[in-house]
Amino acid sequence: MTKRYWEPRGTLGAEPHDLVVSRDQPGIMSCPHWHAQVEVNFLHRGTVDYKMHGHSMRLSAGDLALFWGGLPHQVVDASDDAFYIAIHLPLIHFFRLRLPPGLAHKLVHGAALVTAERDAADSASFDRWAEYMKSASVERREHAVDELLLRIERMQFEPYRLVAPADLSEGESGPIDLQGFHNIGLICTFISENFREDIDAVDIASSADIHPKYAMSVFKKSTGMTLNEYVNLLRLSYAQARLLSANDNVLSIAMDSGFGSLSAFNKSFRKISGMSPSDFRREARVRPGVN
Repeated sequence: MTKRYWEPRGTLGAEPHDLVVSRDQPGIMSCPHWHAQVEVNFLHRGTVDYKMHGHSMRLSAGDLALFWGGLPHQVVDASDDAFYIAIHLPLIHFFRLRLPPGLAHKLVHGAALVTAERDAADSASFDRWAEYMKSASVERREHAVDELLLRIERMQFEPYRLVAPADLSEGESGPIDLQGFHNIGLICTFISENFREDIDAVDIASSADIHPKYAMSVFKKSTGMTLNEYVNLLRLSYAQARLLSANDNVLSIAMDSGFGSLSAFNKSFRKISGMSPSDFRREARVRPGVN
């Protein structure tokens, strides 16, 4: 088996809040990417090397990893025999996880949670969850997500390692209450359905029937992002997918993604990717090492 290079069109969906499942050889990426979901990786065999936001990470056979996909990350190498399951979970599921507040804070700020010991049951479980998540049955998909979340929660009770930037702080956030979780669920749903429209904090708060200041506070406390930053992330994720899968000009993609102007789009895109949308499209469409 030879190394596989990343085919962007098969990795990112146009809707950044979707549940996405890949069961394949890890693809080496020509440039970093991001998405507005939590990512779960389980490595069946081989090794895969990531360049994360501010640090690097290697996963080996049997490793289970969880990290926030909203920060740029990139597979920079993989062994010839590498094979994994990658699951992109909508952000709302992150708030269903019963994790220690300090650990949750680090995850949304760039850390990756990785198992330190293999679990023999993981291989069969992830194969089943991947199959269920691709099913046409809503009940099967929901059942698989519920089981996966329980498996992730169990990581805190077993040996694990936290791969993180050296300067990542513990954070001050406390556990979110049930009402806060309910509000965030309504907020995330509204934003995912309307991020391409001209929406603001008042519109978002109204969807949850709460005050805008409370909406901004509870969302910032739970995600480390402001409401505007999250709306912007979904717009950028959508635009990224369009840049990779469509031949529309950059202005058209910017406006269709919810940005009010090309200059605002370019500024936001450069901030997250370090390059212009045009350069990103050009670099991502070049497969390194393949003629």
